[in-house]
Amino acid sequence: MNDMIDEILLSCQEELDKAINHQKNEYLLIRAGRANPHILDKVSIDYYGVPTPIKNMASITVPEARMLVISVWDASQVKNVSKAIAMADLGVTPNDDGKVIRLTFPILTEERRREIVKNVKKIAEETKITSRNARRDAIAMLKDLEKEGSISEDMLASAEDEVQRLIDNAIVKIDEACKLKEKEIMEV
Repeated sequence: MNDMIDEILLSCQEELDKAINHQKNEYLLIRAGRANPHILDKVSIDYYGVPTPIKNMASITVPEARMLVISVWDASQVKNVSKAIAMADLGVTPNDDGKVIRLTFPILTEERRREIVKNVKKIAEETKITSRNARRDAIAMLKDLEKEGSISEDMLASAEDEVQRLIDNAIVKIDEACKLKEKEIMEV
């Protein structure tokens, strides 16, 4: 095709990839009834004046399916880490013995599972909206090129079809990720 068209298509694909990666990262933070160290990714502690993620100041292990054990390297910070986890409202209460912090995840009720699935679907829908916005932007740029006379009507039509193909592929990936997470959550 045309270098400008290729650049627009590449930009659109990058936006779609970013949206899908964001969706997957959001899904990692959702608790599905089993222990997942990623649930702590957004929790940070004021460590000597610097906001520090837990994973940068402790080792996090999963000794059994519904438990996380956090071994803080600086023993003086165990209470601060425990307090930060409690304030993060993750749905679990930290239990610390002064050396390690244990997070025991309760079994999710059917009602809670359904609430979480609604949130999963909401994230998928937001990702689809981002994808549609990427399509809108790409098509607007292509139409601008056609108005300038840089590309013909036929090139515009074929480029619009290519943008739609990119969007269709992204929607399939978004739906697949949503179904996988939904299945994981509903699994008892």
